[in-house]
Amino acid sequence: MRTGPFDLSGRVALVTGSTTGLGKAIAHSLGAAGAKVALNYANDEDRADRAFAEFDAAGHSGGLFRASAVDEQGVPRLFSEVAETLGPVDIVVVNATPAQPLKPIEEYDWAFYQSMLDFFIKSPYLLARAALPHMKSQRWGRFINITSEVFDRGVGDFSAYVAAKGGQNGWTRSMATELAPHGITVNMVAPGWIPVERHEHDPQEEKDAYRALIPADRWGVPADVGGAVVYLASDAASFVTGQSISVNGGMTVG
Repeated sequence: MRTGPFDLSGRVALVTGSTTGLGKAIAHSLGAAGAKVALNYANDEDRADRAFAEFDAAGHSGGLFRASAVDEQGVPRLFSEVAETLGPVDIVVVNATPAQPLKPIEEYDWAFYQSMLDFFIKSPYLLARAALPHMKSQRWGRFINITSEVFDRGVGDFSAYVAAKGGQNGWTRSMATELAPHGITVNMVAPGWIPVERHEHDPQEEKDAYRALIPADRWGVPADVGGAVVYLASDAASFVTGQSISVNGGMTVG
């Protein structure tokens, strides 16, 4: 039996983009804390099935749901399907992300900028619009945006991603103020570079250069991000809203 300030038993969590990378680790962490977790994916059904089999084998409770987090029709349908299977969503973790190539600004086009805005501004908006009726009715809810240290570090050749993450930061701050009277918190977790599957083929010299800068003198692991999400989702963080927790070993401070 789970007890304590980080117990999420009785809560339903939706994690977008949660069948790979950081999202998968977040889903496992929430499941280990007792939440029923809706794992979400938009493509790659085989990978999603494997990820959910792993989640289920770990003894966690939840379900697997296919929907695009940027689809105006798909998001409400996703919430309906989760509610029918697991119950209404209490915790929303905005994690889904597109590819993130580094390019000089002259090599981007507006379509790519728009794709960043869709994932990091449109998606939180659509998810909030679908989740808020239930959250407001019970006067309890959690929105946790997975952002990035790149906003604070101003990483170059990354303008589209950094700009969209800045917009997500502003959205979080405004929503935190708007929703606080309803017992709903809105926070951010900002990971550093934590190698996951999509970094498998990144140049080793780039990995080594970043690793040498980390004050904590180790790589972060996906479970580090999962732990921060569990805290923000729990009753222990009920008086914390509009904040960003950097999970990067001290790469940014303040």
